[in-house]
Amino acid sequence: MSKVKANSVQSIIGVILQNIPSDAALTKIEYEGPTIAIYTKNPRYLLENNTIISSIVKSIKKRIVVRTDESIRKSEEDARKIIMQMIPKEVGIVGTFFDTALGEVTVEVKKPWILTQEEGVEEEEADIRERDEASSEASIPDTGVSAQAQAYIQKQKQIQALITDLIDSTGWKVRIRKASHIASESMKQVNYAKKLFANERYRLLRSVGESIFRPRLFESTEATLITLGGFSEVGRSCMLLMTRESKILLDCGINPGANESINAFPRLDILGFDLEEIDAIVISHAHLDHTGFLPLLFKHGYRGPVYCTEPTLPLMTLIQMDMIKVAAGEGELPLYAERDVREVIKHTITLPYKTVTDIAPDIKLVFSNAGHILGSATVHLHIGNGDHNIVYTGDLKYGRSQLFDSASWNYPRVETLIIESTYGAKEDVMPSREEVESNFVGSINKVLMDGGKVLIPVPAVGRAQEILMVIDHHMKAGKMVEAPVFIEGMISEASAIHVAHPEYLTRELRQRILEVDDNPFTSEYFTTVEHTSQREEALREGPTIIMATSGMLEGGPVIEYFKSIAKDPRNKILFVSYQVNGTLGRRVLDGSRQVSLMGRDGKIEVIDIMAQVEKIEGFSGHSDYNQLMAYVNKLKPKLRRVIVNHGERRKVENLASSIYRIFKTPAAAPMVREAIRLY
Repeated sequence: MSKVKANSVQSIIGVILQNIPSDAALTKIEYEGPTIAIYTKNPRYLLENNTIISSIVKSIKKRIVVRTDESIRKSEEDARKIIMQMIPKEVGIVGTFFDTALGEVTVEVKKPWILTQEEGVEEEEADIRERDEASSEASIPDTGVSAQAQAYIQKQKQIQALITDLIDSTGWKVRIRKASHIASESMKQVNYAKKLFANERYRLLRSVGESIFRPRLFESTEATLITLGGFSEVGRSCMLLMTRESKILLDCGINPGANESINAFPRLDILGFDLEEIDAIVISHAHLDHTGFLPLLFKHGYRGPVYCTEPTLPLMTLIQMDMIKVAAGEGELPLYAERDVREVIKHTITLPYKTVTDIAPDIKLVFSNAGHILGSATVHLHIGNGDHNIVYTGDLKYGRSQLFDSASWNYPRVETLIIESTYGAKEDVMPSREEVESNFVGSINKVLMDGGKVLIPVPAVGRAQEILMVIDHHMKAGKMVEAPVFIEGMISEASAIHVAHPEYLTRELRQRILEVDDNPFTSEYFTTVEHTSQREEALREGPTIIMATSGMLEGGPVIEYFKSIAKDPRNKILFVSYQVNGTLGRRVLDGSRQVSLMGRDGKIEVIDIMAQVEKIEGFSGHSDYNQLMAYVNKLKPKLRRVIVNHGERRKVENLASSIYRIFKTPAAAPMVREAIRLY
């Protein structure tokens, strides 16, 4: 292995060229966004000698991906036939998607446990070693190769021969994914946009790479955070990290409860520069208050990269498309069009958890599990050469749920922590999970036994899937009164995306989905409402449970159910998620007994709320006060500062005060439109 140090673009390419044997039939080296792509006419050679790539990664400390040269790729039709012939029939191929921009084919199968490959086999060992090496440079924990990783590598080696033959025979990299129980329209939209913009994506990735791997302009490092939304409030989460080299936007959401646009959208107007000066946008998770403004940025000219985890892309596509649909259904002008959402898809680069990735000449990014919803991530930003480390938690659940493991915390160095405070008041302490489910079951049983209906407004992503599992479990166990459960809105679609990404769920759910093909989000008790005409069945006389979006009663099918169910005192409106100030859900929860809604004919309709109203605490995907404090305490060595965001003013101030009082760590509770010097 060459001793050359890769301190520049030229030396990086030089190291690669010096250490790739001629047998690899290397054809070109290109940027591919935050990675370096090596193209070969002999992929078998590098597959069977994967230590070559591992050694190069160790030297240059950059991500490398091996691509097949376009000249050896079979046509999609021929490649599909080869795949159908070579993969055992019992695996159950459902469909294939050819990503021509990357030379990859994704094969969706019913039984992946027969043949599983989550990522490219030739990269797995290199990626693990890369994480180990980069962790030293980027302040990511050097945990070595875990038992899980060893088991994974061993499993990959068992099928290496077949996968190598597939790649060698088709000329395409092959990736196998679990097919969901229903076809996900959002994932179809993502694939359609990738196919439609394949040539543009190819050029975009090269352009992004040139920006990332350019030489640094300054030796010294400075970092400033500008608060643009989501500080001392819940909604429109957005902030800008500025260094001497780069400008990175963290999240870009809207506030669904704001009455005026000045309070509904991020305050990008105060920045004083054009959108094209932003180098990258990093998205923590898919919820509207973190991604709802993103298509509007592309509508107004942003053309840079967006980084998020893989399931976040279809989830935020689902939510953004639904926002257009809801606005149109209510006779309002949507903020953006479908073409703007497709622009988001075109510019999005997905990253797995725990992978160190350059996103600017002076900034490395690592996503880790945040435990909030599918694909939610804490954002670890490493600035300069070990100069400063920032962790932005996004929405954080430091506690295990039925769906997700507890949020990651094992960062060896964090100087600045930006932490949410949705439940940051001292009294915001959730009951135990057993107590939560007992309260939930008891609340529903009382209504059903009295012949009433329970309306559960739910966010489509996260809480809906959790509640579905709880209802199914307790009905089967005989603890909950058996009754039909009607599901409407984006819930089934979001559940399909969960099934397609089992690697982001708990080990137990992953095993149920991958090893025994048990879908945890379906049940004999559940009926999906496919059309508005089916609502009549759900609203007929008799005890029923209705789950519908949105979770804060801000539009969506839940409104039609609410109008009917609110009028009967036997019924109950049962909230299971946080209600933002200003939303209809919050007003109902706070005791409003009469609300005005827009009717289908465009006239105002006054609704008297005679139904019972209750909120069950404990199902939230946010950490309570004790969990937030425990998370801060867990981070070692001691933090230099904490910045508290994403909470009502009183809760933000309380959490910041508690952190300073207990841990003696400076803690700020800024408002929107503040600049904070970090380094």
